[in-house]
Amino acid sequence: MSIFDDKKKDGFKGERMIVIPTEAFKDYTEHPQIRRLYLTDVGYFPQAEHHYRERKDGIEEYIFMYCMEGSGIIEIEGKKYSLKDNEAFCIPRLKGHKYYACSEKPWSILWVHFKGEDITYYPLEECLTIKFGSNHAGNRMLFLFELLFRVLDGNYTLGNFIYISQVLSLILAEAYNREKQHTALDQNRHVTDVIKYMYQHMNEELSLEQIVEEFNLSKSYLNAIFNKHTSHSPMDFYIQLKMKEACKLLRATDTYIYEVALKLGYKDQYYFSRIFKKVVGISPKEYKNSEYFHFEKDGRLNGNRR
Repeated sequence: MSIFDDKKKDGFKGERMIVIPTEAFKDYTEHPQIRRLYLTDVGYFPQAEHHYRERKDGIEEYIFMYCMEGSGIIEIEGKKYSLKDNEAFCIPRLKGHKYYACSEKPWSILWVHFKGEDITYYPLEECLTIKFGSNHAGNRMLFLFELLFRVLDGNYTLGNFIYISQVLSLILAEAYNREKQHTALDQNRHVTDVIKYMYQHMNEELSLEQIVEEFNLSKSYLNAIFNKHTSHSPMDFYIQLKMKEACKLLRATDTYIYEVALKLGYKDQYYFSRIFKKVVGISPKEYKNSEYFHFEKDGRLNGNRR
């Protein structure tokens, strides 16, 4: 017996769900102001106990979900994402998925299925969990969804379809474009945590994708706070840490250059040497035999000698 045998697809007290017959209004969806973004379904499931949906091959539309309260799980091609109150998530089109409410405190969700030419302008394929930092942001999201329901309760006119398209673009802009307000304390904590993580993985070749996934941060936000607090991008800072460690190993031990490279996650000694020379200003061999001993603020070596 599956653990989902007691789950149900829909039918929740107080739910609202509207499926738009887009095939009957094909001329509308080809209108230049509508074809950029248009929805096909919209709904609200309050306290959706036992809510469960599975689509092994995905669907043609993107699915944007906003969690008002409670929590649930979204699985996309075997990977799990948690969605909690005041968070949003978009399931990419044609990706196998399933999602379900948590049993202890099932979610209340607003959702919309949509298509359009402008989908390429949003990071909809990245499976990002969008965290709204304030009740004001959540209230704006509720207001925008309420606008959708109000208009769809009326007539399916060209003007209303244009209006719906504009509201949908505002929902996506609220999630992906509006600047999230992180406090200075949050920024410092994020930078500190990421730097500690970098130190713990000095013997690997971390990628920016691995870091943002580990800390559930966007690339743009992480780049912005690192440039603000360190004057370097995250990956430049990571390389700086590695090269400083390389300097210590080259000077303080009898370790061979290829061994230093391996200790810092570089399988190719010559690639390591190129990076070292680019950052430090001289080759590892020259450094090992020189009397230079520390970095300037910009990463270059100080010219002082012992």
